[in-house]
Amino acid sequence: MSIFSQHKLPEWLPSLSPQIWILAFGRFLSQTGTGFTIFYTTIFFVNQVGLSATQVGLGLGSAQVSGIIGRLLSGVICDSPKWGRKRTLLLSCILSGIASFLLASSHNFSTMVTGNLLMGFALGLYWPATETIVADLTVSENRKEAFAVVGLADNLGLQVGIILGGLLIVVTGNYRTLFIIDGISYLIFLCVIYVAIQESYQTPTSHDRAENQDHAGEVRGRENPWIHALHDRALLIYVIVNIIFTLYVAILQNIIPLYFTNFVKVPTYPKGFSTEIITGLFALNTFLSVILQLPIVRYLRHFSHVKALMISASLWGISFILIGLTGMLNYANIIWAILGLGISAIALVCYLPSASALVADLAPDNARGIYLSINSQCWGMGYLIGPPLGGLIFDQGKIAADNFWVGMALSVAGVIFILRHLDRALIKIKK
Repeated sequence: MSIFSQHKLPEWLPSLSPQIWILAFGRFLSQTGTGFTIFYTTIFFVNQVGLSATQVGLGLGSAQVSGIIGRLLSGVICDSPKWGRKRTLLLSCILSGIASFLLASSHNFSTMVTGNLLMGFALGLYWPATETIVADLTVSENRKEAFAVVGLADNLGLQVGIILGGLLIVVTGNYRTLFIIDGISYLIFLCVIYVAIQESYQTPTSHDRAENQDHAGEVRGRENPWIHALHDRALLIYVIVNIIFTLYVAILQNIIPLYFTNFVKVPTYPKGFSTEIITGLFALNTFLSVILQLPIVRYLRHFSHVKALMISASLWGISFILIGLTGMLNYANIIWAILGLGISAIALVCYLPSASALVADLAPDNARGIYLSINSQCWGMGYLIGPPLGGLIFDQGKIAADNFWVGMALSVAGVIFILRHLDRALIKIKK
């Protein structure tokens, strides 16, 4: 009997399909590799390869162009009985591994862009497929917890990768090794998927559709599922606000490390926080995400998905203010940074499972891959906008960089306004 059998799990863990736990383990391995590079990419290409912050921002943003294509393709083939979820994940892992090795060998702008284009396409294939598997194996009542579990695995993997990556940089100073390790992690994830993950796609007639009927039912007859999704008013409202949320995440991962390195005044270090301090700060960020993931998602049971997103938005605003104070003030920089990243960790934990569960609940059973593909497209747009915007503003100097955080904090008001509109739209649908 599987070690993941429900009766053997501790009581504080949710009762989920064994496949969810296997997928979570694979995502842990993959995200460990990602943790080696995620917070050091901008520092490496700006301070070691010698590219400008604008060039690096454009390079990272280029990944989202190919990512849009990957997500569109993923949504179609995930819902195809001839391809399905598993094969999509396998293809994603192969291409991600190749992209990581290409970035490891990059010495100029063109090879960095090429590597990011390939990585973006691969990740575009990955996210709709893995999210759809989670949705396939759950029902509405335990879906938020399932997304929290795989999110916990992601964050735990990042935690391990960030710590090990930071130690590797301190000892060797070799940033290229980080990308090689990332590539190896994708190949290991490939093996886990091939051996242990079963295809979760089933034809619509074999599903129990009861949980979806109140909202959208089944995409019937010859109606194009993409057309159906693009006429879903609640989904379209959600897309607007989710692009902003993913912009926040992109800024957290790609822009804040560069701000801490180049714009924070630290008397004991000539150019902002050292690599060791940045490693410690982001390790703390992911550590808080790990330990708070399940407690917070259980607390959020008392709130609708939209209300949980409102809580997340408010926390993002507070976080951006504190991050700005890290560079604007000349004292207690490390305290402001810890507080800012700590609150952003809570904001992220509130956001991720609630957003994915909301889209999965909106989706008709036989268009689930497409709905989650549209959800994933929001990530592509957020990462397309975030790194180039931050790089462009940072190249204007410290005053512009400091004011950037004021603008981000003010943007939260717009997010909450849109979420209130979405809440009213969902109430009308239920009636």
